[in-house]
Amino acid sequence: MTKSDPSLANSLAWAKSLLNHANRVVVLTGAGISTDSGIPDFRGPQGLWTRDPEAEKLSDIRYYLSDPEIRKKAWRSRVESPAMGSRPNSGHCALVVLEQRGVLDTLVTQNIDGLHQLAGNTAERVIEIHGTMRFVRCMSCSYRVPMGVVLERLNAGEADPACPECGGILKSATISFGQESRARRLGPS
Repeated sequence: MTKSDPSLANSLAWAKSLLNHANRVVVLTGAGISTDSGIPDFRGPQGLWTRDPEAEKLSDIRYYLSDPEIRKKAWRSRVESPAMGSRPNSGHCALVVLEQRGVLDTLVTQNIDGLHQLAGNTAERVIEIHGTMRFVRCMSCSYRVPMGVVLERLNAGEADPACPECGGILKSATISFGQESRARRLGPS
């Protein structure tokens, strides 16, 4: 489909009309919005878990909590992740414009990259149902710190950094397989 395709023009006009007449718009995003920012998805043809099925263990809370080697590998993957240096793309920026115009009420995302907030969406309007990799949380005392602080420790040579408050296990503030979600409840639509 090209920009001169009449079906695309009709679809865009229809979408614009819907947005112009909507009272409250909720948008759901997933991996597709961030692939243009250089972040691969997990399950697609070039996805992380497709290329390395063992990598899925890094996202399982049972392995993470019980195996220091899995934690070390998980921290290395964070340091090397293309998401750490990624920037918002035009899709993220378009959602900021919708919010600024008062059209976007809530943005629900399956992504953990934090690019909606980096683009300029208000944090209070963004619900990250799988958490965020931009912060780290202690599994024991809930100490919370920006990921950059822990990345500095990793780059200084710590392979499995412990919580500075209680010595507990640190983990990115993402929801792993087998872990209870702490996403805030959605309001009425």
